[in-house]
Amino acid sequence: MADILLQERTEEGILILTINRPEAMNCFNFDLLAALDKAIRESNFDAGLRCIIITGAGGDDPKKAAFSTGADLKERRTLTPDQVRRFIYTIRSTFTAVEQVRVPVIAAINGFAFGGGMELALACDLRIASSHAVMGLTETSLAIIPGAGGTQRLPRIVGVAKAKELIFTAKRIDAKEAREIGLVNKVVEADQLMEAARQMAREIAKNGPIAVAQAKFAINYGIEASLGVALPLESKAYEATIPTRDREEALAAFAEKRKPVFKGE
Repeated sequence: MADILLQERTEEGILILTINRPEAMNCFNFDLLAALDKAIRESNFDAGLRCIIITGAGGDDPKKAAFSTGADLKERRTLTPDQVRRFIYTIRSTFTAVEQVRVPVIAAINGFAFGGGMELALACDLRIASSHAVMGLTETSLAIIPGAGGTQRLPRIVGVAKAKELIFTAKRIDAKEAREIGLVNKVVEADQLMEAARQMAREIAKNGPIAVAQAKFAINYGIEASLGVALPLESKAYEATIPTRDREEALAAFAEKRKPVFKGE
């Protein structure tokens, strides 16, 4: 059986995770969640890692490609209510690990992203969609609600009113509309998707890794706090960059009119 999560580590410090269940529209079962959770948690201990890209394996027809269509409903039908609760706990904690991993994560949305698939994209820091991608939190059409963070992360990205509209109606939107409401950062043609994601990852990777990690920390946790708490939090995050060799390297490179070489030290 092929690996359900493909991993490619580039020399530039970019980890590409490809969900590899194209025959099942890359939907999530327990095995896939375990593989994704392990890969993300291990990433926290990879000192040379600068950015992660998550995408879905395509099938024979690009128009039927899927980033992920959410939970595996064939598996779901076999689960007891207690097992369903365990699945929801597992998918929520896995996507939270994606959100909190120390390096930026880019979702390269190569096709359909429904339910848990879209919730995975929401947990990523940045989202790039192919022009034929279709997205939606469609759970209410199945008489359930988004259970992997969708009800909380979508309003924080597109606003409460638009999030309520999308969740209450289970509406599916195309890439153009997703870009218009700020759900995705960029839309590109399908054959340019991975290069666009790699290019954005390279732009991140060339910057000071400690600074990028601290910026992610300050944004993620500061946005949830009052300004009176968030500004001191930002100050603490800045403080962490001051004694680093990378900061000294940046100043030296500026004086010597060369590109800095950051080592995450």
